[in-house]
Amino acid sequence: QVRLVESGGGLVQAGDSLRLSCAASVRPLSYYAMGWFRQAPGKEREVVAAISRNGEVTYYPNSVKGRFTISRDNAKNTMYLQMNSLKPEDTAVYYCAADFRTSQKTITITRSEYDSWGQGTQVTASS
Repeated sequence: QVRLVESGGGLVQAGDSLRLSCAASVRPLSYYAMGWFRQAPGKEREVVAAISRNGEVTYYPNSVKGRFTISRDNAKNTMYLQMNSLKPEDTAVYYCAADFRTSQKTITITRSEYDSWGQGTQVTASS
């Protein structure tokens, strides 16, 4: 299995930006469709972005569309989540996840389909 490590979380003011990174090791990131999830206290873990193996296909729920951008650099074995115009309701622990896929253009948005998870990084946007 791929090993994933998130970084880049922190405490910011509402309206600020953050960029999260997810570094992969043990197996190449290019084998996997990837996603970012978040979990706030007392809530279910939810997808906030997903990207295909080749980076051509992406998905965002309405709650973050237009504010968050997912990207990947397979040569660097790293995935990113650029978060702009952060809101207090974006406060959560953010996790990256990997789903082994044979298709280059398939995305995964269902939590249960992901094989590997990082340990999470806290993002707090204060009002």
